This record gives sequence, structure tokens and C-alpha cells, in this order.
Amino acid sequence: MWQVQNTLYITTPEAYLRLEGETVCVMVEQEKRLQIPLHHLGAIVCFGSVMLSPALLGRCMEEGHTVVWLERSGRFQARVEGPVSGNILLRQAQYRAADDPTKTIELARAFLAGKLRNSRNVLLRGARDGQNDVERSILMQNARLVAGHLRKLPHAPDLDSLRGEEDNAARVYFQSMRYLIRQPIRSDFAFDARNRRPPTDSMNSILSFLYAVLLHDCRSALEAVGLDPQLGFLHAVRPGRAALALDLLEEFRSVIADRLALTLVNRGQIQAGHFDKRDGGAVLLNDEGRKAVIAAYQERKQETLTHPVLDQEVPIGLLPHVQARLLARYLRGDASAYVPYLHR
Repeated sequence: MWQVQNTLYITTPEAYLRLEGETVCVMVEQEKRLQIPLHHLGAIVCFGSVMLSPALLGRCMEEGHTVVWLERSGRFQARVEGPVSGNILLRQAQYRAADDPTKTIELARAFLAGKLRNSRNVLLRGARDGQNDVERSILMQNARLVAGHLRKLPHAPDLDSLRGEEDNAARVYFQSMRYLIRQPIRSDFAFDARNRRPPTDSMNSILSFLYAVLLHDCRSALEAVGLDPQLGFLHAVRPGRAALALDLLEEFRSVIADRLALTLVNRGQIQAGHFDKRDGGAVLLNDEGRKAVIAAYQERKQETLTHPVLDQEVPIGLLPHVQARLLARYLRGDASAYVPYLHR
């Protein structure tokens, strides 16, 4: 049986979380808004100025419940966790692989192959559901361009060449996104290119927010199997950067985050009123917008699909955990290659 551990997302500004017996109480303006058993939670993710009582924070550290603070835009701020008891032998294998140029580029290729293959499939699906012949033709052509960059990955001699193919494919992919948005709402969700830090339009705001939440899940999955989320293969290692979590995230950006963002806007679950415009041109989800996205994300994580390697039904929320285990198998030498998640 697969079970997705719950993550408690707190999006209300100035909320205060305290421990009451074996439960977490969420207080807003001294009023109890939510009470949930602590043992039901895998993590607590706080957006903006959210406070936890010392007793609750200490209990979370003792029992392995990670607490994360993100800016209201979704940008990472801080992470608090108890002692890390990861498998040292697995981490040694990870460090050896990172020092091996051949294994490093092999894994980088695998992560990017998953990303480009899944991005192409999103475009092909959009072409099948296209709103007119012209847009269907554009999406099909751009899917072929992404496939062309995918075919070049095995021949890229180094990481810089791989990243170049990724950048070119991503440019084509994001230029296509406008055609995946229903025509009647394109004025509210105009999208020309990916931008961030801060996002300057509504669609980029949703994407940045979902990527940040999904990155947290990828990091938690890697830590759960004993891998070091800081040491990656595709993404360069920098202090404070979860490079391996970013590597793993690449496989899921399009099929989880992008598709959910498109579903939310195309179905009218997220509308123009769910955003705030800030000084300097930033466009961010407001409190109601964040709640709507989080609710949809939690619901999507419960849906199941057939994993192509395991050939069994797996909740979408556990896909990062499955891939983290497959990566650990490869690093331990129990598998001849790492197979990225390829969405059917």
C-alpha cells in the first residue's frame, strides 16, 4: 500500500501554531482555525510571517517533522529539521559519483531526458486538444523542436553543452505555453517567457509558487531515502542550494506543476482577482490564490497513475519518493542505470 504523508501548508499571515496534546492548533487572531493530529503530518510549510510555539517546534524536531518557511511568493527562506540519520554508505556512494565525471554527466543526461520528454508530451497533448488548426500546428512543430534537443543529449560532451540544450528546449517550450491557455482568458494570463525573482505576470507567479512547493517535496523524498539533497549532478553545487532536489525537480516540472497551473487557469479556479501587484512590477498570488493553488495541489497528489518502471499504481504525490529510491538503487550499484520518470 502506498500512503502519501500530509503536508500542512499555512498561508494565512500572522498565523500562530501551537502544540495542544498530540495535535497542532492553528490560531489566527486568537481564534482556533484548525486542529490536526501531529502524527498525521510529514511536514509543515509556512508562507510569510507564521510563528510556531517552542513546544511544537521541539516536538517536530524530535519526531522528524520538517518545518519550512517560504516567502509569500514561494521563495525559500529557512528550513528546520532534527538530526539527519541518512545512510552514510549511500551518501558515500553519492559523493563518489559526484566526483566521477562519467557518472555525473550520465545522471545529468537522465534528469534532462526526463524533463524534455515530459515537456514534449505536454505540448503534444496540447496539440491534440488545440483550439484551432494554426495553434495545433505550432504546438506540433514546437514539440518536434523539443524532441530535436532531446536527441542531442546523448551526444553532448559536457555539462555546459547539456545545459545549453536544456535552455534552448525550455525557450521553445515556454514560448508554446500561451497556446495551452484558453483564448478567452489569455488577456488575464498573458505569457511570453519564463520570468522569476520576482515573477512579473500571473502565469509566472503560479509556476514559481508550484515549483517551490514541489521542490520541497523532492527534497523531502531525497532525505527520506538517505541522499544528500545539497549535492547534485546537473545543477552546480552552491552553499545553501539543494542541487540534487533541483535535479529531481526537472522531471516533474511540466507534468505536475505546469499541467496543474494550466488546469487551474483554464477551469477558472484561479482568476485575475487572485493576484496582487507589487512595487517594482512583481505579481504574486494573494492569500486566497495561494489557498486555492495549495488545495488543488494536495488533491492532485492523491491521484494515482501507473509508474512505467514499477508497473503499478502510485499516487502522484509519491512520484518523487519513487524516483529517489530508483536513484539510490543506481548509486548503490543495484541498477545499471537511473531511469527518469517518463509520463505516458
